[in-house]
Amino acid sequence: MASWSPRLTNGLLNVALAVGGLSVLVLLYALATRTVFTGPSPERPASDTSELVGEIIQVEVRNGAGVDHLAERTTQYLRDRGFDVVDVGNYSSFDQEHSVVIDRIGNMEAARNVAEALGIPPERVRQNIKPQYYLDASVVLGHDYEQLRPFQGAR
Repeated sequence: MASWSPRLTNGLLNVALAVGGLSVLVLLYALATRTVFTGPSPERPASDTSELVGEIIQVEVRNGAGVDHLAERTTQYLRDRGFDVVDVGNYSSFDQEHSVVIDRIGNMEAARNVAEALGIPPERVRQNIKPQYYLDASVVLGHDYEQLRPFQGAR
């Protein structure tokens, strides 16, 4: 059996300590950002017009830019933040210049929460009430999708 030199042993211990220390720092950063930054709430704000089930904002995501997997990636981002994405697919056309959020039940605050989570400016939150859709808001992703939070730093 070969013996390890004290120099090699000390080097390996130093590397292990550095990796462990870095792991602790990453975990502390994650804890601090979770407790300090609350972000938009995925819970449905109070509204007399809502007949939807549950407390969580229900959303559909539509790809209006024609880029592969755009709606799926946005869906995962919203679900990771607690929103209930109930439908995903393509928009009626792929010529949507700007991403928008559309209020479907008359609860603009819920639609604004979705827009804030994605980084869509409040002036691009619209209202087109369609209670037959059985959801709070529709997200239509446009050609400006790279400016949205799910796609930041993803190049």
